Amino acid sequence: MAHRQLVKTLAQLALDKQIRIATAESCTGGWVAQEMTALAGSSDWFECGFVTYSNEAKTHMLGVPEALFISDGAVSEAVVKAMAKGAVDNSRATLSVSISGVAGPGGGTPQKPVGMVWMAWYLEGSEVQSRCFQLSGDRHAVRRSAVKEALKGLIKQLAKNTV
Repeated sequence: MAHRQLVKTLAQLALDKQIRIATAESCTGGWVAQEMTALAGSSDWFECGFVTYSNEAKTHMLGVPEALFISDGAVSEAVVKAMAKGAVDNSRATLSVSISGVAGPGGGTPQKPVGMVWMAWYLEGSEVQSRCFQLSGDRHAVRRSAVKEALKGLIKQLAKNTV
C-alpha cells in the first residue's frame, strides 16, 4: 500500500476516534510528518512532529534520559520508547510514533548494521509498543521503508485500541 493510501486510512481512524498524532523522528528526518501533512485536512488529527536527529535534541525536546544513550545507544528499543512517550508528554497528541535507525550508507556496526531501524508507538494510557526492523536498500530505500512501517504501526495501534 502506498504512503498516500496509508495516510488516508490513518486519518479516517484518527478522526473516528478523535485522536491527535505526533511524530518523533530521527533517521527519517520528518518524512512521516511530511506524508501526514500532505493530506488536506490533516490539521484535524495531526498535532506535531519532532525531528530530533542529535542525542541532545532527543533529551532536550523529548526528555530522553542521557543515560540511555550511554547504556543502549541512540538506535535502541529503550531510546525509541522514551521518544514515543516524550512526543505525547510534550504535545497535545494522544498517539505517537518514534523512529531511530542506521539509514546508511555508513554508520553501521556488527551489532547495529545499516538498515536497522527501531520504532515505537505510544497511545496514551497503554503500554509503549516497539519493534526492530532490518530494512534493505540504499539510504533512500531504508528511510522510505521506515516511513511505511511507521504509518502501518500507527494504523495498527488505532485499529486494535478503542479510545
